[in-house]
Amino acid sequence: TVKFSCGVVRIMAPSDDDDALAVLLLAIRNSENKVRRKLWTKNWLKKRKVFSHVNLLNELRFSPKDWHNYLRMDEDTYLRLLSLVTPIIQKKDTIMRTAISPHERLSATLRFLATGRCYEDLKFFTAISPFGSPLTKFATSMVNL
Repeated sequence: TVKFSCGVVRIMAPSDDDDALAVLLLAIRNSENKVRRKLWTKNWLKKRKVFSHVNLLNELRFSPKDWHNYLRMDEDTYLRLLSLVTPIIQKKDTIMRTAISPHERLSATLRFLATGRCYEDLKFFTAISPFGSPLTKFATSMVNL
């Protein structure tokens, strides 16, 4: 008799070869049943604070022309718009992850609309996953204003 974590296997012939074969068969069976889990997020998306466009925006505050060129509006207009949409697009932090701030959501959406680039590019220049995309929520909030 051989004991395993999944139960007891009785082997009729008590030879070492039979024991090894039984162990091998159980190991193969157990490895086939395990489901490989995928990562929820990519590592570079977890580092949004480092790779995000918000760092660039912080630098552009010192250069109003560049700020305007980047978002197609001046900073005062942007801040006014941010105060209007914040209650609508703000999300709460969870145990699993921190929420994307309204500032990040709005600036990402404005940059996307200003450039006319494809939707997939949004994820690379903002470090925001497509599932957390600010575009849908922002569009809804603009209609409600």
